[in-house]
Amino acid sequence: MNMNRQAKISIIVPVYNEATNIQAFMSYMEQFKPHCEIIFVDGGSDDGTDQILAEKYMLSYSSKKGRSYQMNHGASLASGDILLFLHSDSLLSDGALAEIERIISEGYKVGCFKIRFDSSSILMKICSFMSSVRVRVRNIAFGDQGIFIERDFFNQLGGFAELPLMEDYQLSMDIKRYGQKIALADATIITSERRFTKFGRIRTMAKMQKLQYMHRQGVDSAKIASLYEEDAI
Repeated sequence: MNMNRQAKISIIVPVYNEATNIQAFMSYMEQFKPHCEIIFVDGGSDDGTDQILAEKYMLSYSSKKGRSYQMNHGASLASGDILLFLHSDSLLSDGALAEIERIISEGYKVGCFKIRFDSSSILMKICSFMSSVRVRVRNIAFGDQGIFIERDFFNQLGGFAELPLMEDYQLSMDIKRYGQKIALADATIITSERRFTKFGRIRTMAKMQKLQYMHRQGVDSAKIASLYEEDAI
């Protein structure tokens, strides 16, 4: 990428039934409007999320519910040189955009942020630390870490595999196959721990490890998604 000019960043946010929290997130995103293209992609919300968003932001609709479909749809609309996939329960720390530009200018095609959960739990602090270790050692980034990637490279990969779950894990595996390193930014992303508290922190962590193993073994993605929603390991 030619970095003699400032790269344009497109922020893509998949949403589904986030009416309770979306107003606060919209207010937070205002700071990025002068610098970035912001695209929200709704997966068929029935709680008014889309109506709230449409008042102030570019909003499109995915033909299917699911982050992989929604993010791919957003990417197809984006005009930026760099795509940043951001969850609506995640907030970037100061300097995040500058970190993206620095990393891409150093020759990386993809990166993510150090994660910090909105929790004082020691277990979640350990989870945050291990997330950074996972990126550095295994070259695997998860969606809640705010994956950013050169648009041309994203298209070369074929985008996210259109799976009901594990699309971020599969993207990391695809990146590995292309021999690219995922850079870990110095900036942090603050993320809600809500997906860990639904069934319990330890149970959720154990479940995710099991489901990742199943994905590597080629188990059907629909079965993996079904198990994810069950209150069982």
